Amino acid sequence: MPELWSITLGDLLDKMALDYPQNDAVIYPHEGHRFTYSQFRDTVNAAAKGFMAMGIKKGDHVSIWATNVLEWLITQFATAKIGAVLVTVNTAYKAFELEYLLRQSDTSTLVLTNGTKDSCYVEHLLAVAPEITASKIGQIVSNKLPCLKNVIFVGEDTPNGMLNFNELYKIGNNITDEELTARQKETDPHDVINMQYTSGTTGFPKGVMLTHYNIVNDGKAIGDCMLFTHKDRLCIPVPLFHCFGCVLGVMASVTHGTSMIMVDHFNPIKVMQAVEMEHCTALHGVPTMFIAILENSEFKNYNFSSLRTGIMAGSPCPIAVMRQTIELMNMSEITIAFGQTESSPVVTQTRTDDPIELRVTTIGRALPHMEVKIIDIETGKDAPFNTPGEIVTRGYQVMKGYYNMPEATAQAIDENKWLHTGDIGTMDENGYFKITGRLKDMIIRGGENIYPREIEEFLYTHPMVKDVQVVGIPDKKYGEEVIAYLILREGMTADENEIIQFVRDGLSKYKAPRYIRFIDGFPTTASGKIQKYILRDMAIKDMGLEDAASIETA
Repeated sequence: MPELWSITLGDLLDKMALDYPQNDAVIYPHEGHRFTYSQFRDTVNAAAKGFMAMGIKKGDHVSIWATNVLEWLITQFATAKIGAVLVTVNTAYKAFELEYLLRQSDTSTLVLTNGTKDSCYVEHLLAVAPEITASKIGQIVSNKLPCLKNVIFVGEDTPNGMLNFNELYKIGNNITDEELTARQKETDPHDVINMQYTSGTTGFPKGVMLTHYNIVNDGKAIGDCMLFTHKDRLCIPVPLFHCFGCVLGVMASVTHGTSMIMVDHFNPIKVMQAVEMEHCTALHGVPTMFIAILENSEFKNYNFSSLRTGIMAGSPCPIAVMRQTIELMNMSEITIAFGQTESSPVVTQTRTDDPIELRVTTIGRALPHMEVKIIDIETGKDAPFNTPGEIVTRGYQVMKGYYNMPEATAQAIDENKWLHTGDIGTMDENGYFKITGRLKDMIIRGGENIYPREIEEFLYTHPMVKDVQVVGIPDKKYGEEVIAYLILREGMTADENEIIQFVRDGLSKYKAPRYIRFIDGFPTTASGKIQKYILRDMAIKDMGLEDAASIETA
């Protein structure tokens, strides 16, 4: 079993720049940016000096609100070098959500772009803190954001009151190499270095505090599962603000000297172009991304022969999609990973040499140095093999807690240091885990426990079904009923009763959905996670079930 690394992000980057100085580190094929590991280290050092010159101190919170731009990666390592805490902001946020995050995280510096084609970040920020435009750089005084002092803008036409990111390199000239080295030596592997806010599919988002030790070692273990070396080239189209991007992507790469091929935001054509142009050996994505690539009309025009491995994760992975990815995209060694932000994030992963059957039907085994088990939901005792229960985990990967939320932390991590994931699953005699649903997604119909994942996987076998999500909705007689939302394949039509009968014929009758709804797309978070609670709310409203819902929550 490989030993855990006791190293900071800054020292890790320096190590890779010494070990693989001429190896490609970061490539943006569509923007023309190319950096070797030594060049990337030098750029990060220059930015780190700029942050120091601005007065950012060890432990200060620096938020970043941007798609996968180059400056995101530079900021990730530059803040780590000086001991600042990087706070990642969801790219889908609007003014109300931004205000909450910046206030709750005590952010003192915000790095942002102008936004996306659908959302202007500057407008949202100024709606919260209009005082910025009249402020001197570095001296912001905002009523709603009392901790905010600096705003750094990535792009052209810098708004008033903000510093352009490129200016960091100039003002950083006032900081010596010795001063940066001294600051870097003050950092400790067990310092909190990253705060990621849970996606907030229920309740207000919580700031998950992760250390160098957490994410370096989790990234190392993830890359090991894919047999990464300095010769691999990983395409990263998943968002950096999410663990999928900044840990499964960036940390898995940097711990192995692997090249990172970046895509600013997911676009199936751009991803296919990047894979072909840069001869990528690995590709990450949530299932909906792989579906979008496989279903794209241009798919057959691109060469995937360089691909070998990667990760499909973020939401339950349909078996049919996994098989297509292996067969049609040459990803014979693709892996599935499972975890959550609070566990840095991955706790189980399949290995490249696992039989295909295990790689398409399980979420793999526990990573080294981690404890993972199934407990009975009612008693908390260890559950027998192949018996559904809650997945809990313990080890180096568990977060330090939620920022300024001790009660929520205590609810997530018990007195014996076990992190309760809220996911329902099983473990077999060989240590392989399967997910059957979320604790809060489990449907109880007339006393029978129903796991949505099982019904979803079965519906994926229907030739007309492209994608499916199953949720529980309130029912006065049975407590809950099952509704399935289906996306049909292009040009296909289906009858609701036909689908219901298909499930009744293939599964226990009580698992058959009572309702079927056809839909064009699912509501998702910016990181690609499907928001089942929105589907549930839609059904309650459309079907007039408010009375039943009120009984359920009474």
